[in-house]
Amino acid sequence: MSFDEEWSAARATAASHATMRLNQAPTDPAPGPGGGPGGADLALNQDQIGAVGSEAYKLHTRLQTDGKHAATATSEAAGALTGEGFASGAALLKANTLWETQVKTLVAACATISNGLNYSLASHAKDEQQLHADFTASAIDTYLK
Repeated sequence: MSFDEEWSAARATAASHATMRLNQAPTDPAPGPGGGPGGADLALNQDQIGAVGSEAYKLHTRLQTDGKHAATATSEAAGALTGEGFASGAALLKANTLWETQVKTLVAACATISNGLNYSLASHAKDEQQLHADFTASAIDTYLK
């Protein structure tokens, strides 16, 4: 690919990205980061995202064990109450079942958050490396030096 062809392709790509950005920008952007002239649309702080992902993983791990610590005792109490003819035994068992369902939902949500953030960080780093490799390997790079 000649320099002129590569330069035309790069300009077309940049123009399409600028058009998409303008089409999605608010009519009266707020000043400062995330809006206004010179403000970034997206600031990716990998340390902060990594910390959130790490905390989500820790919560996931703790919920798997701590969320179930009363399950055995609750089931035994429900069985004992039911065995003695108390209606509260069935209600306690139902509450325990609902609790376990909610804990499983939270564990799954924490896993989704942790995995999603880890994937985002890895994907962003990979994209950055690829962009850097593409740019430095292109003929445009030789003309910029």
